[in-house]
Amino acid sequence: MNKKLIEGNNEFVELINSNKNFKEYNANLITNGQHPYALVITCSDSRVIPEVIFNKTLGEIFVIRTAGNVINDGELATIEYAIEHLKIKEIIVLAHTYCGAVHAAVHNESGKYINKILDKIKTNIGSTTNEFDATKINAIKVCDYIKEKFPNYSGEIIPAVYDLCSNKVNY
Repeated sequence: MNKKLIEGNNEFVELINSNKNFKEYNANLITNGQHPYALVITCSDSRVIPEVIFNKTLGEIFVIRTAGNVINDGELATIEYAIEHLKIKEIIVLAHTYCGAVHAAVHNESGKYINKILDKIKTNIGSTTNEFDATKINAIKVCDYIKEKFPNYSGEIIPAVYDLCSNKVNY
């Protein structure tokens, strides 16, 4: 096991146990369950952490992370759970600048398994070769796909792009 992960978890436990309010908040989450108010679908990129970007804590947002924001059956099942069981009323598809999956799709890279992701992105972006435009288009198309799969969903489905340089989310 990675020593940094063990140390990080120990620090997290210490933080929770040393802060009475946070300890009570965490106990409430355990007792009363989670009630997030938004679902954020974002990339697996380690620089894109929704809880950090939106300054939220445990239980506030429900997150799906997948390379290039690509939606497959597992993600659809998770979205269904968020909508039907958690009663989520806002879904944000959070793309980001300098996305490796979008870059790979624009430059026609391939691999044994990554093609499952790249093919979906390529379909979404068509002939677009500008990576920033491709990032935005992909987020919009993922939103459209979610709307198609959940036509009775009454909440908002919003495309957004997180700018790694400015740390700003643009909707």
